[in-house]
Amino acid sequence: MIALAPNEPPVTAPPRSPAAAAASSAPTGGARARRRRWGAVVAILVLVVAAAAWWWTTSRPTRVQYTTAAITRGTVARSVTATGTVNPVLTITVGTYVSGVIQSLSCDFNTRVAAGQICAKIDPRPYQTVVDEDSANLEAATAQIDKDRATLSYAALALRRDVDLQKTSYVSQDVVDDAKSAYDQATAQIEIDSAAIDQRRAALEASEINLGYTNIVSPVNGTVVSRNVTMGQTVAASFQTPTMFLIATDLTSMQVDDNISESDIGSIRVGNTASFTVDAYPNRTFAGVVKQVRQSPQTVQNVVTYDVVVAVANRDLSLFPGMTATIKIITARRDSVLRVPDQALRYTPGGLPSTGQSRGPAAGAGDSGAHVWVLRGGNPVRVGITTGLDDDAFTEVLRSDLHPGDEVIVSERGAAAKPASSGAAPPRIL
Repeated sequence: MIALAPNEPPVTAPPRSPAAAAASSAPTGGARARRRRWGAVVAILVLVVAAAAWWWTTSRPTRVQYTTAAITRGTVARSVTATGTVNPVLTITVGTYVSGVIQSLSCDFNTRVAAGQICAKIDPRPYQTVVDEDSANLEAATAQIDKDRATLSYAALALRRDVDLQKTSYVSQDVVDDAKSAYDQATAQIEIDSAAIDQRRAALEASEINLGYTNIVSPVNGTVVSRNVTMGQTVAASFQTPTMFLIATDLTSMQVDDNISESDIGSIRVGNTASFTVDAYPNRTFAGVVKQVRQSPQTVQNVVTYDVVVAVANRDLSLFPGMTATIKIITARRDSVLRVPDQALRYTPGGLPSTGQSRGPAAGAGDSGAHVWVLRGGNPVRVGITTGLDDDAFTEVLRSDLHPGDEVIVSERGAAAKPASSGAAPPRIL
């Protein structure tokens, strides 16, 4: 051990040259280069493995999964759907023939009325005044004819007297002629008075009728569904009869007026069954029958529709006038027939052209050219059928080799990504 003097500086290592420093750091840079090379190799290996896995996955045969539906027996019904309005069978409009102030009201909404019942009354005083005036005129005309009859009697007596006196030459012929003229005038006056009496009597009857019109009465038995006047309101019947009440004769029998397009009207006949729903009862279906197909067209924005009237019973009064109905009219119906879903008629296996027609003959006879695919032994088999009525959900099968319970294919999964030669079993076309 060497002891240093107290004032002697410490011994330090001499500085290294740049060459020596570079030589000492060379091994560290080489390690980093080797790590980068190994990272690139690992990345390439990962890509190769991923590509191999993708190739292995896509090259494997895709197993097709079929969705099937059973062939059943049931009802096939073709229908026409439309919207309409619920209305009473007969609605009476009650108006007024005369003008005036509403003096009283005895009917309101939902009031049950009988034929002849007074529902409202117009102030009768102006019309009563006219009746009194015409009655007085008739009495004056009656008194006038009584007076003129007395004049006629006197003229007849004077004429007879002058005729007798003329025979004895006591009076001249001029006196006799004057008496004859007075008699003829009295006779004519009686006829004038008779015509005046008829005229006064007619005027009195007209004023009495107008007075009667101040009582607004119901013409039928029914229910008031609308009231358009109030107490004290003035109604004027000068140009158009105002509507005061709407009375439905029988709310237990209603009808639905439907607007059917011209493309569907040809298939609708009187007697077709119908069903409809209203927003007030979304879970209830009402039944009806087509009562009338009206030939009067209704054109709105170049769209032609026809009114079809469907009669419906409303014994519980659940249907209100004016309700909007969504109605379905059955135009053709087959019960207890063999039927297939329409999806099965549109299905084509993935390995065949998507034209809807398959190659080769079908199993079984079918002169309509329609066919379905049945899953047998894990493979789809094409079976020809003869179709009948179609209701857009099911199609009637008139003739085929199918039976209730057979499973027809309606769709598949996995065929889109599978080439025809991928190894999966191809569709069988018998």
